[in-house]
Amino acid sequence: MSQIDLTNRQRRTLVTLVNKYQQSSEPVTAETLANSLDRDSGTLRNQMQSLKSLQLVEGIPGPRGGYKPTEAAFDVLDRSQLEDAETVVFAQQYERVDTTVDEIDFTSVHHPDLCRAHVRFQRSIQNVSKGDEVIIGPTPLSNLVVAGIIVDSDNTTNTLIIDVAHLKAPLMDGD
Repeated sequence: MSQIDLTNRQRRTLVTLVNKYQQSSEPVTAETLANSLDRDSGTLRNQMQSLKSLQLVEGIPGPRGGYKPTEAAFDVLDRSQLEDAETVVFAQQYERVDTTVDEIDFTSVHHPDLCRAHVRFQRSIQNVSKGDEVIIGPTPLSNLVVAGIIVDSDNTTNTLIIDVAHLKAPLMDGD
């Protein structure tokens, strides 16, 4: 598939649609999206038409209808439609949430005082704020646990930037 360049507004709309759709596996109404994005539902319907023309959104007619993302939408957002994905524990301020982590990137492990991790989630993480203490893990294969403080977040990519205070991964048995 060719690269599709989306405007910030289109990307934010598509991310919100994907997040809502993944929470329920049901079509998402224009009103629900408009409320989440703080937009007029008529304006949102126009936006959805442009996303439909890019084949990123499918309109579902009828009383239980709405919009759902296409496979191409997940590709454009570099997200996976994972049916049986392993969940990873995300604990914020001692509150546990089971969620799916797509990716953990360490941007500066070579400097222990400035170690940061970009953690991208499959779904949006609600009610997080800068300064919140978080723990993520253990991850399914390596049992990695990352603990630190949120320094920033990006809702359009479902990414938290964490100032890493502690990393732990058990030693792997060698063959």
